[in-house]
Formats: sequence, structure tokens, C-alpha cells
Amino acid sequence: MNALHNHLLQLEKHLPNLDKTNTNVSKSTIGWQIDHCLMVINGVIKQLEISNPSEFQSKFNFLKFLILTFKKIPRGKARAPKIVTPIEVATSEELKLKIDLAINNVSKLPTFSDKLFFKHPYFGDLSKKQTEKFLCIHTKHHLKIIEDILK
Repeated sequence: MNALHNHLLQLEKHLPNLDKTNTNVSKSTIGWQIDHCLMVINGVIKQLEISNPSEFQSKFNFLKFLILTFKKIPRGKARAPKIVTPIEVATSEELKLKIDLAINNVSKLPTFSDKLFFKHPYFGDLSKKQTEKFLCIHTKHHLKIIEDILK
């Protein structure tokens, strides 16, 4: 979880670059990348918190296995679900508030039962431990995109 907290601090450091883009890397701005990450982190943790452990269904999913094992998301192969796709990029102030919320949410994760889970749209049910790992991998993926935009 320290890694996820560190990723959030890295996202915060990129706030001055909100409007920068590089169409060779992504059609989206750095602000979009940050906003998307924060929507995912805050939304997933909220869903994890309210999950019903009795509904957890552990099923093998090859894509989940690959991504959680190799800790890498292939670029440009999947589209973000609409619920975590920013329509308009938030302002720097709004993103700072979302970062603060995410830091607070991440700090609550150790207090959650290990039996909680998140229903991922592509991977199926992720245990709490798998969810934390996914959030780190996903945020790192977008941090790499941000770094490439800035090159």
C-alpha cells in the first residue's frame, strides 16, 4: 500500500502539467490521465468497502493472471469504462481535492476485511489483496504514460 500512496504523490507532482499532451503517446492530456487514475482509485475503494463477501466468486481469468503476475498493462489494448472516463478534465484545485480523498481512502485499506472484493469489468472478482495490487499496477501504467507525454 505504500507504493499506491507514493503513486498518488507522484500524480500530485504532475498537477502543473495538466494541459500538456503528446499525440504520439496519447490523445489525452496529463490532466485526463490524473483524473482517470483518481476516479479509478476512489471508485474502486468505495466499491470494495461496500462489497458483500458472500457474493465473491473466484474464477480463473487469464487476462487477470497475466496483468497481476507481470504487473504490466499493455498500452492501447483496453478502453476505460464510462464510469471512470472523465468527460471534462477537472481543474488543478479539483484534482488536488480528489488526490486528498484518494490518500484518505488508501489509508483506510488496512482496516478493511480481507474478505471484501471488487468486481472488475474485465477481470471479474478481485480479492482485497488483488484489488490493491491492481490499483498499483493501473496507477503506475498511467504514470508511465504521463512520463512519456513529458518526454
